[in-house]
Parts: sequence; C-alpha cells; structure tokens
Amino acid sequence: MIRVGNASGFYGDRISAMHEMLTGGELDVLTGDYLAELTMLILGRQRLKDPVGGYAKTFLRQLEQCLGVAVDRQVKIVANAGGLNPAGLADAIRALADKLGIAVRVAHVEGDDLLPRAADLGFGGALTANAYLGAWGIAACLRAGADIVVTGRVTDASLVVGPAAAHFGWGPGDYDALAGATVAGHVIECGPQATGGNYAFFTELDSLDHLGFPIAEIHADGSSVITKHPGTGGAVTTETVTAQLLYEIQGPDYLGPDVTARFDSIALADDGPDRVLISGVRGGPPPATVKVCVNTLAGFRNSATFVLCGLDIEAKAALVRRQLERAIGVDGLTWTLARTDHADADTEEAASALLHATIKVADPLRAKAFSRATVELALAGYPGFTLTAPPADGTPIGVYRPEYVDRAAVEHTAVLPDGERRVIPWPDIDEAAHWSVRWTEPDTDFGPTRRGPLGTIVGARSGDKGGNANLGVWVRRPDAFGWLARELTVDRLRELLPETKDLDIDRHLLPNLHALNFVVHGLLGEGVAAATRFDPQAKALGEWLRSRHVDLPEVFR
Repeated sequence: MIRVGNASGFYGDRISAMHEMLTGGELDVLTGDYLAELTMLILGRQRLKDPVGGYAKTFLRQLEQCLGVAVDRQVKIVANAGGLNPAGLADAIRALADKLGIAVRVAHVEGDDLLPRAADLGFGGALTANAYLGAWGIAACLRAGADIVVTGRVTDASLVVGPAAAHFGWGPGDYDALAGATVAGHVIECGPQATGGNYAFFTELDSLDHLGFPIAEIHADGSSVITKHPGTGGAVTTETVTAQLLYEIQGPDYLGPDVTARFDSIALADDGPDRVLISGVRGGPPPATVKVCVNTLAGFRNSATFVLCGLDIEAKAALVRRQLERAIGVDGLTWTLARTDHADADTEEAASALLHATIKVADPLRAKAFSRATVELALAGYPGFTLTAPPADGTPIGVYRPEYVDRAAVEHTAVLPDGERRVIPWPDIDEAAHWSVRWTEPDTDFGPTRRGPLGTIVGARSGDKGGNANLGVWVRRPDAFGWLARELTVDRLRELLPETKDLDIDRHLLPNLHALNFVVHGLLGEGVAAATRFDPQAKALGEWLRSRHVDLPEVFR
C-alpha cells in the first residue's frame, strides 16, 4: 500500500499540521489542499499587485521548518499551493532549499491557467480562469524522481490519485482503481473534517481540542483505509467518513478529469479503532470536457451591523433604513433584521437584535460613502445607537462561475525536476459499462412517532459550490433510510427550510451510505465573495435542518 496524508484543507489551515504529520508516524506522501474558488479570487487580486506572487506563501513558511524532516523521512510532498503561479513557487522552494543546504528535487504542474486565452474561450472580463487538471501530471513528476510537486488548479482528489497512480503503475483505463483513490482523496482533502471536525455528533467524540489530520492507506485495487496517526485527537469512524463523503458533492456521479467515481457504489466498514475501510468503488470514463474555475470582479461591497436594544425593535430598524437610504439612495442596499432579542432580558446582549445592512455597487466611492453615512447617524439615530464594529471603506466583489471547455483546449504540462517539460496527453475515453443502483422504497410502517429535532437520528454536512448550497444528510441506522427517503422529499425540505421555498432543488439518493444529498440552486446568490446572506457558504445549513422538529419514529430514537 501507499500511505498518503493530508496537512491542509484550505489556505489558512493549521500551520503546524505539516510538522505534526511528518513526525507523528509513518507516511509515504504528504499532501496539502490550499485552493478553493474563493482562494483563486484572493490570489488573483494578489497577482494584480504583485505579478510574481499568486501562490500560497504559508506553504513556504511550513517548508522552512519541515523540508529537512520530509527529506530525512523520505516523505514526498504534493500540494496545489502553486495557485496561479506554480512555477514561481517551485523556484521559491529551490531557493529555500539552497538557503537551508538541503538537496531536494522539485517539480511542478502547469497548463491550468487559461487567462491569456480567456477572451477567445468566451471568458471575457475574467480575473482568473483555471482548468481543473487531473492526476497524470503529478504522477509523471513523481515517476521522474521528484521529492516535491506543486501544482496550480488540479482537482482536490488528484493530489492523492497522482501519487497512488505513480506508485501502482495504474493507467488511464484503470477506472475502478482511479475511482477508489478519488474517493479516498475526497475524504482526506479537507483535513480534520474526516477526523471529527464539523461533525454533527461531535459531543460523542473525545479529544476534540486538537484534531489529528487524516491518512489514506491506498491499495493496488483502489480500496483504502482512512485513519490518522496514533495518539492524535478526534476519531475516524464510518460516520465521520460518511459526513465528509457527502461534503460539497452533486449526485452519485462524481465527475473528474480522469475518472467518474460512482458514489453509490462505495462500501464502508469498520477496520479497527480509528480505521475505516473503503471498498467496492466503481469508476467510469471521465467527461469529454474540463471544468474551469472563472472569477470576475463585479463592483464593490460594504456592510455594517446595527445593534438594536430593548423596545421598539421594528421601529428602530425602520428609522435606520429610512435615514441611510435618504443619505445614499436605495440602489444596491439589502437589509436583514435578526431578532436575537428576548423580552425582559437579564443582559443587554440578550435584549438586542441585529440589523445587517449591505451595499453592493459599481462605484467604489459610493461603497465608501456608505461608511461615512453610517457613522454620521451616531448622534442622530435611534436611541441606544451602536454598531458591532466601525464600517470599513469597502472591498471588491468577486463572482465565481464554472465553465467548461473541450479537453483539447487545455495543455496539461509536467515540468520535471531536470527542467524537462512533458505535455501530458489526454487519454482516450474508453466507454465502460454503465453502473447503476436501483433502490425501491420499502412499504414499511415505522410505527408510532414522537415530536423532536430531526438531528436526533439524522446527521448532516453542508457547504457551497458557487451560488448553490450542498446539503448531505444521513441516518445513523441503516433500517431508518427508508423513513428518511420517504420523509425528506424536496417539498418537505422546503417546508423545513423556508428560505429554500422558491428555489430549484435537486435530490439524490445514496442508499449505500444511508444518505440523501440535496443541491439548493441559487441560495447563495453569486457566491461567497458576493453574498449578502447570513452564512454565505451554507456551512451551518445542515445544522439548521437538524434543529427542526419533525415526527420521529420512536423505534429509531
């Protein structure tokens, strides 16, 4: 097998995780995921100010402490920290290695950056335009002897699939093995979310103060065991793995540039303490197009939160709104009144509601004027006027959208340790037999019910993909899945989450995981960098659903 660990789930994750993973136990490869749609926007703005930047600088800080440890322990490092400038990061790593006196072979993968051709491809006005590359460039670099491989925009799972493919000698047609490694990669890509982080039933776990990061022990057939270093915090259970499997997916077909992994074929089983076996994963050919992450700038935004305390909350909110709209106009303003106040409260905070005001405009001067107009109300507004924080000058709005191009438009290139540039050909797509799962809802009477929170028997994990929210839910008992599928229809979800009532919702069944996955289209507007919604990435949407009261069969409580 090959033991592949993760030390980063996002740009900003725990700095010490790389050292902890390198020194905590046996590893063959350590990966790090630093990129998300929002991160690409941040790096794009960084590149405007510094053309030689555009990569995750914290990765270099980690390597300064850890490079010698990795070389001594013969652990390869594979990370997408290259962002918009993988060549620049590779050069910076070589300079760091020279400074430290460490001999290290560095390679990088490029070809994802389509910005120079964005207009020709129909992405006019793009700040960033990056294709999601697959695993074969990484595999080529490792087969050529690289100790460190940095990439730009590859799929998150490719950081794991590439090392496994290089280790086992897989080819492009080994769909089941590639799919199995893709699933393992999806589980560990978000770091401690596989070991108890953001886990619905966290109160049942011990040692959550400092979670360990996950490891995938991958075998030649693509099966894997998810685990963590001994003695580290958190837990690896079938449910912590299920929760991460449901995170930010669509339907059963998990599309990637190298393989389509069938999530309705996944089988999970306990394999001992903090060990979960993933097996049975089926794979099929990838799509003929490549997904592209496109970010554009769309004006400026600013916001302020007014604290409304005591009596006449609605009237106070109305007064603020009239005053601010008179000062700067109504265009671009949105308002949300959160009634967090309690009658006859015993603390000032408990007596207070929050009025959120956000402005989105094309003119940066108007975004700045919002701040001035807000502050000018301090002595002329409602009684008890206060803000949670002084407003700033405003920030640019970024909008993410997915696009798709033919594979021929993307030149996937591995730059090997000796400097050779090797173009990775897109493999022929071998049509495989279609894998399908049929599930029939049982005609079962689940017996008497009792009112209570849905989360008593249901777990959930939610997140974002652009303007859409993803919501995965699972039941703890396999025999409860029939009830879940019958109870939680699209219409029922709209009843329980009224904010979704006018939106398009897709529902997907994953009976093998005792789970459902919902895609709520448009809940997040134009995405996290432009959203005005409370919880702009829908991270707590699942917890809201779990808190809603329904009639629960007593047999499952």
